[in-house]
Amino acid sequence: MNKIIKNHIFGHLKLIKDNHRDISNCIEKITKEIKKTFKNKKTIFFAGNGGSAAECEHIAGELVGRYKKNRKPYKAISLTTDTSVITCIANDFGYDKIFARQLQGLGQKGDLLIAFSTSGNSKNIANVLKMAKNLNIKSICLLGNKGGLCKNLSNYSYIVPSNSTANIQEVHHLIGHIFCSLVE
Repeated sequence: MNKIIKNHIFGHLKLIKDNHRDISNCIEKITKEIKKTFKNKKTIFFAGNGGSAAECEHIAGELVGRYKKNRKPYKAISLTTDTSVITCIANDFGYDKIFARQLQGLGQKGDLLIAFSTSGNSKNIANVLKMAKNLNIKSICLLGNKGGLCKNLSNYSYIVPSNSTANIQEVHHLIGHIFCSLVE
């Protein structure tokens, strides 16, 4: 058990140490886009599946509620939270449309989409990125592995150079917390 714990911790630390410059550049780019979006009184939308869905909800909560400072709430929506809408769209249009259809109904030019995918191959993430492009909504992807089909569908993609889902999600979480801190 001790070896598993040690390997996970040191693998995580090595991933961050080896990529800290790229991670820092990613955070700076995302923070600038978020600040521009909020300055223009627009909305940030988040999309992701599984653990990435939890990340979307967590970061949206930090922006609407607060991260550390008491301040006015920011306009942030996780497209992963409305089960009635998600199941309706999945039933009537297909699971691959659950995020794109919501963005089509709620999004507008000047908004920002931030999508999380550890594989980069989720069809529902690819479709929401295509919808963002159709609506003139900027998009950012936080991906893993080699970025999959989503890496070329957004305005900016950061690919965590790992094939470990846990490590990818941990870096995504770190990026999210730091950009929340910088936005505040």
